[in-house]
Amino acid sequence: MTALRDRLSPYLFLAPALTILGLTVFWPALQAFYFSFTRFDYNLTRSPQWVGLENFQRLLNDAVFWKTLGNTFIYLIGVVPLLVFLPLGLAILVNRPLRGITLFRLAYYTPVIVSIVVAGIAWRWLYAETGLLNQLGQLVFGEGFQPIPWLTSPALALFSVMAVTVWKGLGYYMVIYLAGLQGIPLELYEAAALDGSDGWRRHLDITLPLMRPYLVLVAVISAISATKVFEEVFIMTQGGPLNSSKTVVYYVYQQAFQKLEVSYACTVGLALFLVVLTLSLLRLRFGASDPVL
Repeated sequence: MTALRDRLSPYLFLAPALTILGLTVFWPALQAFYFSFTRFDYNLTRSPQWVGLENFQRLLNDAVFWKTLGNTFIYLIGVVPLLVFLPLGLAILVNRPLRGITLFRLAYYTPVIVSIVVAGIAWRWLYAETGLLNQLGQLVFGEGFQPIPWLTSPALALFSVMAVTVWKGLGYYMVIYLAGLQGIPLELYEAAALDGSDGWRRHLDITLPLMRPYLVLVAVISAISATKVFEEVFIMTQGGPLNSSKTVVYYVYQQAFQKLEVSYACTVGLALFLVVLTLSLLRLRFGASDPVL
């Protein structure tokens, strides 16, 4: 009896969390997978109609979906390298025993704790035709300066939103790197200095190799976050102009809550899930030997 109780005890502790996850994550995910093979809307008096692969055929021929998928990959390629290396540079700068260094760390981390809604509204004001950025441009370049259409130009809108994502994430990833840097023994840097490796050279010889697990971790986290970006797009551009800043997650929202095409939204969501799953498998492939992961 005691042995049986010992075997069941871990599962009893896990039961509340598994129940909540089952009701809020696993069951809705299974429903979304089922709905992707049906025709279903918000009319609760109708049952989902099985249509097989019809939604997937529509997905393959949907030019807007491929546009949003391309935007998502541009977002991924543009944001991830910046969020991998810029926070590392900040972490190196604030990892010094200087007076008042805590204030600098707090200043860099402040954007993380700012609500994305507040940040989006503030940056939308900065990007406006009469916003601060264009006013500074006019102040520097004179009356001949033409206001830059940061959020209304198809060529600039997506990159303007990407800048907000980078600004918002710098402090968060800086803290991750800072934890890793503080785990590197100072003796290694002293030994490197004796061998002639000093200044930024020591970071190439010591910091980067020892920080590899954290680099992989940040790359994976930032990549998954970039593929799921929504709030910045929703607040700043609504996916426009001409779908130039529309991402896959925003397209899912648009199909489900604006056009009320739940089944097709689930199909698009399933495609996004496969993209995120691929990124996760790459993380397991390249980061399996890293102890921090």
